[in-house]
Amino acid sequence: MSSFTDLGVPADLVAALAARGIVKPFPIQALTVPDACAGRDLCGRAPTGSGKTIAFGIPLITRLSRGSARRPRGLVLAPTRELAAQVSAELAWLGATRNLRVAAVYGGASFGPQLQALRRGTEVVVACPGRLTDLLGRGDVDLREIEMVVVD
Repeated sequence: MSSFTDLGVPADLVAALAARGIVKPFPIQALTVPDACAGRDLCGRAPTGSGKTIAFGIPLITRLSRGSARRPRGLVLAPTRELAAQVSAELAWLGATRNLRVAAVYGGASFGPQLQALRRGTEVVVACPGRLTDLLGRGDVDLREIEMVVVD
């Protein structure tokens, strides 16, 4: 497949990608996006810098834009706060195309801004397991409506 359109990516997301200079899918994207958008479970592995975040971000944003808003329905687990922040930033601009909010929650940072982001309402939570466990224990995040989980 030579383009995101060929992969079945919606036109608004293709335009958002093109605005960022992303016009041709990387191999991991070409191999995973169609199946993930169709709702199939999958496992992908690729080197750093190969487009994995976009590979799972497109299906995540596409599938979650179809439901009710402002409740966590997508969860991305990241092993480090640096990766959680990076993934959150990447998904935020893609999600903005569909008016979806993304919140990052990770240790080593104040609870305050993270709690505010969750309380404002967010469809996607990017989290490190430790902070997510803390927030669940405190009752500050509700994962009952999660539809899609990514382990990065």
